[in-house]
Amino acid sequence: MDFPPLPDSSLTSDCGWGCMLRAGQMMLAQALCLHLLGRDWTWSEALTLQPLDAETWTASAAKRLAASLEASLQGSPGPSEQWSPPVHQGQAPGSAEEADAHLKAMYHRTLVSWFGDSPAAPFGLHRLVRLGLMMGKQAGDWYGPAVVAHILRKAVEEAMDPGLAGITAYVSQDCTVYSADVIDSHRAAEPGPEPKRCSSPQERQPVSDRAVVILIPVRLGGEKTNPDYFNFAKNILSLEYCLGIIGGKPKQACYFVGFQDDSLIYMDPHYSQSFVDVSTSSDFPLQSYHCPSPKKMPFSKMDPSCTIGFYSRSAQDYERIRQELSKVLQPSAKEKYPAFTIVQGRSTDYDLSAALTPEKREWPFIRAPQRSVTTAGDFVLL
Repeated sequence: MDFPPLPDSSLTSDCGWGCMLRAGQMMLAQALCLHLLGRDWTWSEALTLQPLDAETWTASAAKRLAASLEASLQGSPGPSEQWSPPVHQGQAPGSAEEADAHLKAMYHRTLVSWFGDSPAAPFGLHRLVRLGLMMGKQAGDWYGPAVVAHILRKAVEEAMDPGLAGITAYVSQDCTVYSADVIDSHRAAEPGPEPKRCSSPQERQPVSDRAVVILIPVRLGGEKTNPDYFNFAKNILSLEYCLGIIGGKPKQACYFVGFQDDSLIYMDPHYSQSFVDVSTSSDFPLQSYHCPSPKKMPFSKMDPSCTIGFYSRSAQDYERIRQELSKVLQPSAKEKYPAFTIVQGRSTDYDLSAALTPEKREWPFIRAPQRSVTTAGDFVLL
């Protein structure tokens, strides 16, 4: 809240309407963490964060403020200035391990800055809202998970930062993933600089092979999620390549990252926090960009409209993802109709867009003004 006004709006907060965009940011941030930092990376200060409830947050903030005031009066550095990377036993300062940790810390801070609430941030709220304007969405409108998937794809494709040159995004069409289109996305149109990644030269992918964030908007039922899809969601969330699911309860978005028994584990974007200016300092606070207390919700409360995400580092990775998903998507006695399908070839082979205008090809959710339909989320009920 209290960030610069959003495009074509006087709004300086996303309270009450921006939760799906925030959930989408969370999923994309997870993909970028895998891309730049690796699956094993964790933020060293994550375990020291306080739960995001009003009482503990207020108490923690008060303690930090008191410590800062006391330090300023005594002329000594505050708590944030006293911190230094820990030196483990047997690890000499300046060692390769320490250098790698420092490099990852820089990548982490750069990654977070890409999501800052400022017009210049490639994945910030201002950028996402501006892209939403192209499809008739205004700041303050409700954004569904399928619309957010297309906004994220466009944001990744148009990002100009050199660190993002090695990654792109793909969105399925009509609950169908076209394998040749995904492979085409993996292959960069022109050889460019290798993406900055925290890995050894032996582990680095060819410069012509981009990573792809695969986003699949689906609907798991009518007005409510069909219980037959509960096991499907569990199987999807169990896959190594899965980034999670953006969805939530009706009109209340969240980011599902796992499950326990019959409950989903999710990150909740509904806690309002103060604006952090990532552009004025290289030492901006990182705490509000991390969730210290994931929550649980019964599968039965999950809204049927959602978007599933996968991270594919290479064309070889995609082949493994396709094989694993083919097993998950096999029809069963309960799940007679798969949530989505994977087919060979390209979407153009099926002539899906022959009758579409260029605008509809770019933004498939723009509807003709004379057409009157009843919708649920982003899907037309026939």
